Amino acid sequence: FLDIQQADIKHLSAWKQWKIASSKLLKKVLNDVKELSSYLELWRHDIHSIEGKFGTGIQSYFVFLRFLVRLNFIIFILMFGFVTLPSILSKYGILNNSFAKIRLNNTESHCTVYIPSDNKGLVYFYTYLKDLLSGTGFLEVTSLFYGYYTVDTEWLDVLRYNLPLVYLLATFGYLALSLFWIIIGSVEGFKQNLVHDENQFQSYCNKVFAGWDFCITDLNAARLKHRSLQYELQTDLEEERLKRKIADRTMKEKLRIYSLRIVMNIIVIAILSGCFYSIYRATVFSQESSNLDNIDFQPNLIVQYLPSIVITLVNFIAPQIFSFLVRLEDYSPAFEIRLKLIRCVFMRLAGIGVLLFSLWSQISYCATDKCKACGYNYELYPCWESEVGQEMYKLMIFDFITIFAVTLFVDFPRKLLVTHWSCKPVQWCGLQEFGISDNVLDIIYGQTICWIGTFFSPLLPAIATIKYFIIFYIKKISLIHTCKPAARPVRASSSNFFFLLVLLIGLVFAFVPLGISIAHIPSSKACGPFRKFSTSWAVVPDTVLGLPTGLQQVLHGIASEAFAVPFFVVICLVMFYFIALARAHKRVVEQLREQLVMVRFDSLFCTPKVFFVVSVIRHAEE
Repeated sequence: FLDIQQADIKHLSAWKQWKIASSKLLKKVLNDVKELSSYLELWRHDIHSIEGKFGTGIQSYFVFLRFLVRLNFIIFILMFGFVTLPSILSKYGILNNSFAKIRLNNTESHCTVYIPSDNKGLVYFYTYLKDLLSGTGFLEVTSLFYGYYTVDTEWLDVLRYNLPLVYLLATFGYLALSLFWIIIGSVEGFKQNLVHDENQFQSYCNKVFAGWDFCITDLNAARLKHRSLQYELQTDLEEERLKRKIADRTMKEKLRIYSLRIVMNIIVIAILSGCFYSIYRATVFSQESSNLDNIDFQPNLIVQYLPSIVITLVNFIAPQIFSFLVRLEDYSPAFEIRLKLIRCVFMRLAGIGVLLFSLWSQISYCATDKCKACGYNYELYPCWESEVGQEMYKLMIFDFITIFAVTLFVDFPRKLLVTHWSCKPVQWCGLQEFGISDNVLDIIYGQTICWIGTFFSPLLPAIATIKYFIIFYIKKISLIHTCKPAARPVRASSSNFFFLLVLLIGLVFAFVPLGISIAHIPSSKACGPFRKFSTSWAVVPDTVLGLPTGLQQVLHGIASEAFAVPFFVVICLVMFYFIALARAHKRVVEQLREQLVMVRFDSLFCTPKVFFVVSVIRHAEE
């Protein structure tokens, strides 16, 4: 075949021969670069080692964690480069550029008073510790929080840098970047699920006859690959066993299971209601008590951290109850993880929503005319954006402390007790399995906090990057030294797709509080880049009014219904076209598979047909 191809090339013109040679060279260079970049990939060896020892299901968690480390690092670069760095350069005059502080017009003087709780003079060490944990004191006046950014316009020679507009666009930018990155990952996972779900028999054949990588020469790598294939086959067999068990159920068993599931869901709803009420009461009490000055260090720190403590306790206790309940409902391992994830994600995200709702109710409460003139409770929250940023910061820090403390004071002592103590209750508990749903939930919860908090604390993505980087090693050490392999293996392909889908739910949830904060709640008149605007969104129409008339008309036309309705119709048509195209490809693949099954009976043309059909199937699936 290669000789025929070479002979055909010789009869081509010199230009076409050069194009073919250049295409081959470019493809080879790209493959070499891709292979080199795979060796430079973060945690590549560690993740392959985890895959071999514990299976692809647990490996998918660490791949997901690496995904979030990259995402948060890019968000940090975006916010630091466009928001924080220009503000720092303007404040210290490093580039000799002039900048204008925000001028406030038609604003009551009492609304502009903001005295940060910065510690001056001689202070105790525990005060710095409290400030470090709560984001108050010396941290409140740094670039970590919203109140630091008081610059309106920066000038570098003739270039004008509109910081309020850039601040808002950077917020939309990191949300759009996150959405785009998650969708790309979800599409890849969806394609894997589509191929896997087509035919279970094909999955067995691929693993048994084509699963081995014959390029492996290292004994260690071969052992890891062998274990990985073993876990994949165990997962397939477990899923087939459960499908057969479900198919063999009698009507009486089905009624019993469905009745039990209804009761379990009622219990879950009752637990969620109790959790939300606890968070609401803790937040209100914390905000009312934290403004008192006559509280000592320890009680004050506990009061400030009370919402975070209650949320963490709820997030720790409720999933344990959900894990026990979901086992009684008799689902498959993959669906069990998904159902538990959905329940726990709803609980955690709704918990953040209850916290923010409690804060907004306190911020918006006005009982006097002075307060109504400002539009928010200026006495308790002179810079309410920084207050919200501090709450998100505390949730982030306390979440990390909890993960570290549980690993150090729960997981390792349990391992020591099971290993060195022969007591029956201890041995009955045994070594823990690595809870994929619980651990994924922790990082999705933390990422949602990061997305919401970045508007109020622009450097929060840097903290999230460092946090997830350390968590990777904490979880890896805990997995290797304190956990046992899962008794019910889980497939990685479905897990990766579902993790990204749940992460997408967290991102969509983050849009809601950010949208309310930007477009509905009046911006603080005493701090931040939006001091002279009624809301943060008001900077957009203000900027549009400064543009040329023709450009204004174009932008107004894009924002009108006359453009939005046809655009929506076109998007729907494009979406329907791709859905129809996907269905057509699916039918072609099914027909080719039927031919592949039937062609084995044709002894005369077996080999060429098999080669042709396999090639077409691979091309169609790609």
